[in-house]
Amino acid sequence: MKKIGFLSFGHWAPSPQSGTRSGADALLQSIDLAVAAEELGADGAYFRVHHFARQLGSPFPLLAAAGAKTKRIELGTAVIDMRYENPLYMAEDAGAADLIAGGRLQLGISRGSPEQVIDGWRYFGYVPEEGKTDADMARRPIRGRCFPIRPVCSGSSRSPRACASASGGVRPPTPPPNGRPSSA
Repeated sequence: MKKIGFLSFGHWAPSPQSGTRSGADALLQSIDLAVAAEELGADGAYFRVHHFARQLGSPFPLLAAAGAKTKRIELGTAVIDMRYENPLYMAEDAGAADLIAGGRLQLGISRGSPEQVIDGWRYFGYVPEEGKTDADMARRPIRGRCFPIRPVCSGSSRSPRACASASGGVRPPTPPPNGRPSSA
């Protein structure tokens, strides 16, 4: 065997019998686990990403924090379901976490499983236009470039479903006045 590491799902439960009772507990204990694993000589610390469950759902702040507290151990995701991610934002967040971790980030991604989460993007307020599919929605170019699609929401509601319903779908972000993304 050349290398050894661990995979954590970051389960938590608001139960008196649980040693991990909240999302905060799961995140802080995961950082401590990565530090302890490095001290014991492990080579990798990997975290599974699960949305809509009492598990780790936002990997990059966790990986950045673990990267700041460790020096050698490889840090990564195992795996991120890309159906729930904006690839441009994810790449930016992963890049920042990798910089903080000194280049030790290993990114694991997947297309996801087709069971109950087949249309999970709807929970984030995204709805394909009439006659279009979710794949069409994800591939839609804007002025020859790919820009993230964001939900349109009017009123005071913060609910993604209410936003999608109120807006009738999604629209692209407004491009900058000169038609080019800013360099800042």
